Amino acid sequence: MSMNMSWIHEIHKRHLSAARRTRWAVRVSQVLLLTGLMGLWEAAGRLGWIDVLLFSYPSKLLIQICNTAADGSLFPHLGITVLETVVGFILGTVFGTAIAALLWWMPFVSRVLDPFIVVLNSLPKVALGPVFIVGFGPGFISIVATTLSLTVIITTLVIYNSFREVDQNYIKVISLFGGSKAQTFRYVVLPASFPTIVSTLKVNVGLAWVGVIVGEFLVAKEGLGYLMIYGFQVFNFTLVLSSLLLIAVVATLMYQGVTYIERLLMGSDMRKP
Repeated sequence: MSMNMSWIHEIHKRHLSAARRTRWAVRVSQVLLLTGLMGLWEAAGRLGWIDVLLFSYPSKLLIQICNTAADGSLFPHLGITVLETVVGFILGTVFGTAIAALLWWMPFVSRVLDPFIVVLNSLPKVALGPVFIVGFGPGFISIVATTLSLTVIITTLVIYNSFREVDQNYIKVISLFGGSKAQTFRYVVLPASFPTIVSTLKVNVGLAWVGVIVGEFLVAKEGLGYLMIYGFQVFNFTLVLSSLLLIAVVATLMYQGVTYIERLLMGSDMRKP
């Protein structure tokens, strides 16, 4: 028996070691790919293969970011955009999950609202931005509202469908033991939907950034979206691309934060090699 356990332990140890090596190989390949693309972009700009006025190149972007950081003009724009994105991201996920839970809890309401939700999902929600600006005024609230218009409906649909697809046998077991609907939701439906909720969080990172930048395009007087519009107006595409680079960096950090939450919720077994 001890020999079998030792053999199993050795196989498990080898598997973990192989998975660790694979993760490192993936990370190194990603770094090399990114470095190669940036190097190619840099060379194309310096050697005149591309129009530097339009496409710039990485070293110019870094100089632009350093200059705006040094004169103190960068961080207020970056801070307000990140705040708007985080608020829109959190509220969109919370409201969407709450609505999905309500629809699961009340099947009649779900059947009544189903066609309306489908229509809302099919609308070009970014086009509602001007409506929010008129309704809430040009500022923080209207930008967050634009973000919520993108995140809430998607979150509701995806998570509600996940709630509905939970194995009915588990729900019957809770019912047989006298469990209430609240207990069924807490101990069966919600835990079974954690993978879907985490996947929705990852999607909402991108949607929140889209909503915020579109809102800032329309109305903001500060933020990275405003910097991009200002860059277009003065024909400073280095400023535009440096703002995009900052968005990419912060969005990546947010995505990694969601991945960390995934590991907390799902355990170490959820880690991908």
